[in-house]
Amino acid sequence: MKKIFVAFCVFSAISLSTQAETKFIPPHAETHNSVVCVKTTETEIAAMFDEWNAALATLDAHNVAMLYAHDAVLLPTISNKPRTTHDEIEDYFVHFLAKKPQGKIDWRIINIGCNTASDTGLYTFTLHEKHGKVKKVAARYSFVYEYDDDQWLIEHHHSSVMPEKIKKQKKAI
Repeated sequence: MKKIFVAFCVFSAISLSTQAETKFIPPHAETHNSVVCVKTTETEIAAMFDEWNAALATLDAHNVAMLYAHDAVLLPTISNKPRTTHDEIEDYFVHFLAKKPQGKIDWRIINIGCNTASDTGLYTFTLHEKHGKVKKVAARYSFVYEYDDDQWLIEHHHSSVMPEKIKKQKKAI
């Protein structure tokens, strides 16, 4: 009887430790694991930023959020909170769009893989603050796109204000 009890305790301990180490990973709806690699170009990937920027111009947070995959991660520019659901992403853009933002790419590198692509670089946002004040904000960014359900969606988006103050160039006399 003691041997059975000890064996049960050891089995229970192993079972609990295995459960503690195992993370539940929800099923993913992406199709790129079973689809032939979709051909794309740097021009097409660059156009995705233009589409995202145009969605910003609508000032409709839902329009912007619809460009993100269902399991996307947004690490936003003006919030410390990572956004990992469509509701959280949309909520972020409700507040961000109040500033009527428009982005302009200053420098970028685009990489293309099999049903994935990344656009990483520097951009400047024009933001409309209170009392009609216009503010320019330089930031770093990365967009990771995936081909999912016959469309390209944003899987990961990180944006952060440049950590060092940008020096203004002196005008030549």
